[in-house]
Amino acid sequence: MSNTERDPKEQVCENGPGAAPTGQEESLREARFTDGLSSGVAEAAGDAGAVVEILEPREVPLGGPRAMPVQRTLPQRARSLIGAWCFLDFYGPDDVSATGGMDVPRHPHTGLATVSWLFEGRIDHADSAGNWATVRPGEVNLMNAGTGITHTEYSTDDTSELHGAQLWYALPDAHRFSAPALHSHRPEPVAGEGWTARVFLGDLLGDSSPVPTYIPLTGAELRLEPGATARIAVPQDHEHGLLAVSGAVTLQGAEVPAAHLGYVGTGTAELTVTAGEEPVIALLIGGEPLGEQIIMWWNFVGRSHEEVVRWRSAYQQEMGFEAPEDDSPLASAAARALRGDDDGALGSPVQGALLDALVGTAYDDGRAFPQFGDFPPDPKPPIPAPPLPNTRMRPRG
Repeated sequence: MSNTERDPKEQVCENGPGAAPTGQEESLREARFTDGLSSGVAEAAGDAGAVVEILEPREVPLGGPRAMPVQRTLPQRARSLIGAWCFLDFYGPDDVSATGGMDVPRHPHTGLATVSWLFEGRIDHADSAGNWATVRPGEVNLMNAGTGITHTEYSTDDTSELHGAQLWYALPDAHRFSAPALHSHRPEPVAGEGWTARVFLGDLLGDSSPVPTYIPLTGAELRLEPGATARIAVPQDHEHGLLAVSGAVTLQGAEVPAAHLGYVGTGTAELTVTAGEEPVIALLIGGEPLGEQIIMWWNFVGRSHEEVVRWRSAYQQEMGFEAPEDDSPLASAAARALRGDDDGALGSPVQGALLDALVGTAYDDGRAFPQFGDFPPDPKPPIPAPPLPNTRMRPRG
């Protein structure tokens, strides 16, 4: 899923509400990174002195002709990460006939992995690494963007109601330039007294997902009967978040309102999730803290301002939105001759053949060309990248 905001803010790693800077640094950060956003985090008292942070959602239009709304709980001004998780969009139950459903044309990702999990409906996925998949309820779809990938996401023609979540996590530095790949897995349910769970990533409740993540992560769907409690042993060096999908639910005794995300930090050995007077569906995420500084802008997770600028430029040029720069193979004399125009557009059959001919070459800094891959025919044009911010993006962590 693309972050389709037209003016995406640079997102920075924070360690919670208590870590906010002061003085001039705070003033600069407020103006540059968090314009128009609240802190997004409130503390709630739980059982036995537990403190749970409650991350509030903000509504973001996903795009398409009628703009399906999603509820975004990550990132927040006061908390950008839970483990390596850096983005969480929750949507539905959504009447596709009214909103148009998921309608996300070709767009890029770099330095992160996307994770899709559905409760209702189906989504067709295609990507520039040559993968095709239909995402179905109860089956995780993880796309490792690695060094660069583009993909599309469209709800299927037979989907009348769409209900699910998409998450991103930042790839650790040692693996962020790995080859793009797609992994799917349908976990079997794990059951306890009054509850069931499907562990789609990581190790939890005696089950283990085979999907590779390159960093210790947890992802699981929880379903509880009215009044039931699930007690879940977790590594004390991990932090966790619980998304309230449906039904009244508490985490460590603190209420997590609908579509909100409850957060518990490291040092906790057991999570207690309790349903109220109706059945509960919740999504549990967690993992080892990333421990690295990142810049998250639009659909990229990088480590420096220059990286993000290069990736955006490569995407814009490869899609034909901007004229090739000197470091691009497209700027060669042969490319200019074959292009046959001055506007930089790369949409003609001759230009498509040129792109094919340049596969396997490289940018001046060694990135493979094309960074964002080849793509099957798509009736809709790719999404252009928004303008870069007017100020220099700085890594935080």
